[in-house]
Amino acid sequence: MTNKQEIMSAIENAGRIAIAGHIRPDGDCIGSCLGMYNYVHENFPCSVDVYIEEIPQEFTCIAGCDAVNSLYPDAAPYDVFLALDCGDLERLGKAQKYLKEAKLSVCIDHHKTNEGYAAVNVIEPGAAATAEVLFDLMDQDKISLNTAEALYLGIVHDTGVFKHSNTTRHTMETAGRLLEYGVSSSKIIDGTFYEKTYVQNQILGRCLMESVLVLDGKVIFAAVNRKVQALYGLESNDTEGVIDQLRVTKGVEVAILIKEMNPFVWRVSMRSCEYVDVAVICTKFGGGGHVRAAGCILNGSMHDVINALVKEIELQIK
Repeated sequence: MTNKQEIMSAIENAGRIAIAGHIRPDGDCIGSCLGMYNYVHENFPCSVDVYIEEIPQEFTCIAGCDAVNSLYPDAAPYDVFLALDCGDLERLGKAQKYLKEAKLSVCIDHHKTNEGYAAVNVIEPGAAATAEVLFDLMDQDKISLNTAEALYLGIVHDTGVFKHSNTTRHTMETAGRLLEYGVSSSKIIDGTFYEKTYVQNQILGRCLMESVLVLDGKVIFAAVNRKVQALYGLESNDTEGVIDQLRVTKGVEVAILIKEMNPFVWRVSMRSCEYVDVAVICTKFGGGGHVRAAGCILNGSMHDVINALVKEIELQIK
């Protein structure tokens, strides 16, 4: 029996299932978790709980959001615990306790840095999104519109609306098949990817205006310190999209956005265009991600952080 068969058999025979994604959930995390929640809830007689940190407003159009528990209460051990789109155990955050106590722990993911921390692991680095992996796992005759919308969301966000180099023929075919369930491409793409609040547009404009080019224009970076966050009253997701706009600057190979979490503690987001492997860089600093999109947390001044990252980028460029 393959891992995929073992997972689906375990789900079908479980009485209680828990689903969780990584901390600071993005589109693929939310889409994967809600897609699996809808699939299990609609097809099997078990109880299913889904644990994700607070979902950004733009994603609340996806069915299943009202079932999400962001409080992580104590619970009896689950028959099956599903960790979705989470590259390592630490990024499960408060949901780690459910995995450790579950009768069967399962990890389904596509991050190449994932070393397999569950009892059963399906890790496919060649997939553009975990949502793509889930579509292949599911009985496609049992996929509803609700499930299809969630999976489509995951694929759209981890491919940058099919622009990133992780987009393959299989990715496009999967997205096309999801449309056949009645998914509205414009609803998902415009409503969750392009549409911005006024504050989000303001901070995007500020980041672009204050951005800096280094390494002969091959690297661009912007920083959002705590003072700026307070000035605009920024929520955690209000800088979404900034890094992608920086990346498409002409002549740029790597874009960096750093956001101050606490004094001298910065959350780093990195994107590359063609040849720099940002996952290697972020992994060196305790983070991880994909070849073209990765992140980590670094300590120091803004200049310390940027200098450390640029030094690693320069090694790859040379």
